[in-house]
This record gives sequence, C-alpha cells and structure tokens, in this order.
Amino acid sequence: MDIKSVKFSAQNKDEFVKTLNERVSTYFKENKISKFGDIRMYVKTLFMFSLYLVPYFFLVLGGYTNIWLIMGLYAIMGVGMAGIGLSVMHDACHGAFSKIPWINTVMGYSMNLLGGNKDNWVMQHNVMHHTYTNVDGMDDDINAPEFLLRFSPHKKRYKAHRFQHIYAWFFYGFMTLIWCLPHRDIMQLWSYKKSGVIKTQNKKYGQMLTELILGKLFFFAYMIVVPLLVLDIPWWVTILCFVGMQYISGFILSIIFQPAHVMEDANYPLPEEDGKIDNHMLVHQLYTTCNFAPKSKIFSWYVGGLNYQIEHHLFPHICHIHYKKLSKIVKETAQEFNYPYHSQPTFVKAIIEHGKMLKKLGRS
Repeated sequence: MDIKSVKFSAQNKDEFVKTLNERVSTYFKENKISKFGDIRMYVKTLFMFSLYLVPYFFLVLGGYTNIWLIMGLYAIMGVGMAGIGLSVMHDACHGAFSKIPWINTVMGYSMNLLGGNKDNWVMQHNVMHHTYTNVDGMDDDINAPEFLLRFSPHKKRYKAHRFQHIYAWFFYGFMTLIWCLPHRDIMQLWSYKKSGVIKTQNKKYGQMLTELILGKLFFFAYMIVVPLLVLDIPWWVTILCFVGMQYISGFILSIIFQPAHVMEDANYPLPEEDGKIDNHMLVHQLYTTCNFAPKSKIFSWYVGGLNYQIEHHLFPHICHIHYKKLSKIVKETAQEFNYPYHSQPTFVKAIIEHGKMLKKLGRS
C-alpha cells in the first residue's frame, strides 16, 4: 500500500487533541522545564554504553579462555545492547534526546553500532509505525513472516498459528539477529524507495545505501572478525556467543514492544475505500496502544519509559523521562472526552494478555 494513499480523516480541530496539547504545554511552562532530556539522560546513556562496551573490551583485551566467563560477558552485552536501543537510540531518532540536533543524530547512529540501520529504523518506526499504528499493510511492526506469526486479525491465518502463543516467544529472540543481516536492510530500503516512504527523509537513496553498507562492514568487523582473531576458543563457540548476545537483546526488545499493540484492548482499523481512516491520527493512538507497569520505576528506567507507550505515541518528540508525569494529564484528558486509556498494572499481566491475544489471533 502506497504511503500517499492512506490518510486520516480531516479532523484537525479535534477538541481532545487541542485540549491535551494545551495542557501538556502548560505543564512544561509552569514547571519551567525542557521537553528534551537532561542530566538523567546523559547518566543513563553512559551506563547503557558501558554495559555494552566494557564487556566487549574485556573480551578482546583480557585474553580469557574460560568459556563460561566469555559467555557471561556476551550476555551482559546483550542486556546493554537492548538498553541502548530502548533508552538512547529510540529517543535520539525521535529527536527527543537533546534540543541540539547533531547530538540526536550522533546518538541515533548507535543503531548502526548495534548492527541495525538508523535510516531504515526511522522510516519503519517513526513514519510507518507511529503514523499508521496497527493498520494492516502500513505498520511494519505487525508485519511478520505470515506462515509463522499473525499479529493482525486482517492477516491470513495458517494452521500453524494455532500454536503461536506457545512458539512465538522463541522466535522473538531472533529480532536483532535479523536486523543485522545486510540483505534484510537492503531489501527494506529498496521497498521504501519504491513506496515513496524514503521521500519523508532528507537523504537520497544512494547516500542511505552507502551508509548502510559501511555500517554493516564496521559492525561485523568489530563484532565477529576481531573476536575470532583474539579469543582463544573454538571459532564456533565465538559465533554461538554472538548469536546468544543477539538473542538476549532481541528477546528483551520484543517483549517490550509487542505488549504495547498486539493486545485484545487494541484496535486494528482498516482504511475506507478512498484510503481514509475515520479518526484523528492522535486519537487513533489511544485506540491502538496500551501501557503497562506504570508504577515500576526501575523497569521503566531500563526500558526508556516505553511502558508508557500511549504517551510516547502521542508525544514522540518529548523525552521519555517526562512520560510518567504526562501520563496523569493524558489519562484524565482521555477519560474526560470518553476516549480509551488502556493500561495493564504490571509487566507480567501485560505479557499474559499479549499471550492471550496471540492465541486468539491464531485460532479465530
């Protein structure tokens, strides 16, 4: 489906949107605080990068031969890798990390450091997912190999889907491993060029492709070639450790993002024949997005405030350190206008409900 063919209905003066924006603006003005990150973001960034890079340098410089120690260091890197993606790269690519644009750009390129591609991620996440949340054919986050996973009631159902609530958790761990494969990113970039999504960016296709290839070469050089050369362990163990690191990171990221939208509470609207979705784009976010674990401070800190997915989808340009405070404003305003505000009390409850939705999508 072409990006130009799907639009939200012309409700630009939706009273809820106007009221909510005014209240959020008032909150920042009255408290005299910036909508961007502050010292808390810089401390968190240092921590997450240390969690990822310090074990790496211990690996390549330490001369270790104990396989269990090496596996442990790779495991810590997997946790740090997910932490960078959730708490640093995510805000930076939304332009919310800092009020200084070049800092957002530099921090956004941490996606390339982790084996992904910043440009593809911005188009997939910022443009397609945030605009067309849960819209089949537009939101790439609910697209998966159709024979394997069904994340939308509008997707074709296969017999294997009857058991996806059991096996999906295993495949979730392969997310970042798939991200780092060059073929996948090259094909995705080409698809965005053909569909016109690439025109939403300030770069040309050739520049994006060049950065993509150079980024992949750098990633595999420092993450595969260097360890193979310096670690005194069998080569296949090094490869397995790399896959294990990716699996840990991919699993963490998947179980954070999936319960935000693939839930029984969430809607899956389809465009009308003329390509219009009968709603305001921001109101659409309330119907398709769910929060979870709003009282868990440590959990919220690590996942970059993405347990407040509603606030993030309404205000992606605002740093996640403000989401907890904004959630009260958003919830009260949504209830005032009789709009939904979906939230699960704990992360465990959200995972259980996500599992129920996978089962429902697989059998109905």
